[in-house]
Amino acid sequence: MTSSTITTPSGQALPADWRDFLALTKPRVMTLVVFTGWCGLLAAPGSMNPVIAFTAILCIALGAGAAGALNQWYESDIDAVMRRTAKRPLPGGRMDRDAAYQFGVGLAAFSVILMGFAVNLLAAGILAVSILFYVLVYTVWLKRRTPQNIVIGGAAGAFPPLIGWAACTGRIELLPVLLFALVFLWTPPHFWALSLFIQSDYAAAGVPMMPLVAGRKATRQQILLYTLPMAAVAIAPWPLGLTSGVYGIAALALNAIFLVLAARVGFSREEDAAKMAPERRLFAYSIIYLFALFGALVVDRLMFR
Repeated sequence: MTSSTITTPSGQALPADWRDFLALTKPRVMTLVVFTGWCGLLAAPGSMNPVIAFTAILCIALGAGAAGALNQWYESDIDAVMRRTAKRPLPGGRMDRDAAYQFGVGLAAFSVILMGFAVNLLAAGILAVSILFYVLVYTVWLKRRTPQNIVIGGAAGAFPPLIGWAACTGRIELLPVLLFALVFLWTPPHFWALSLFIQSDYAAAGVPMMPLVAGRKATRQQILLYTLPMAAVAIAPWPLGLTSGVYGIAALALNAIFLVLAARVGFSREEDAAKMAPERRLFAYSIIYLFALFGALVVDRLMFR
């Protein structure tokens, strides 16, 4: 699928090209999803045929893209009133909703079927659950109804390490479950830090994010509270004997920085979004944190396999 057109009230046709379909997949979000899935595959015991391994990662990417496309299809009304999303293909008027829906469903079906035939059924099953969870549980059910949308919905983004591990081994073990829990617990501090300084966007869209429902003070406290179990889970593979000190030392250092930044957010009283430096620093660091932590895990496992 390379193009789709819609007609504006003035009669001008606006074509959707490949860049709009790429934008539907949320490529920046997909980067982190693919990376954590790839790390789950590399950290798993055993080895894979490079072609099958590439296929597994491709399927994770396509599944993530499908979820992103269906999310944008369902939330086009919300995206239209939020500054950071108003230029996406649907609210920007470059694509009709039917094209986005068909693209998302087709991509989802293809990714799951390919994973099942080329890799294994367990990985395909978890991939299918992750797509359905993101679209139906998070996007359709939770996001517009509860400030716990990010807490529960965070499970959707936590599946890739499980998928990567299952693709390599055909089974689920303790380490990928801990990786799932890590991403699950990381998601609230990551997104709540963002929501604190773009609160007006969520207010305009009527999305009940935590700062709008519970207030900024409570949100900041929740960020700090969630950081504590996240750090414990991140460090746990080392004392449990699942990794060596290479990962353990990296985890200690990365989580110490995260805790300091989260504490600064927790004790901040700033109300002006433009001046929320601690929140912006935590949000930016949280992305670096996850990349660095999973990277350290892969280095550790490859060194001591």
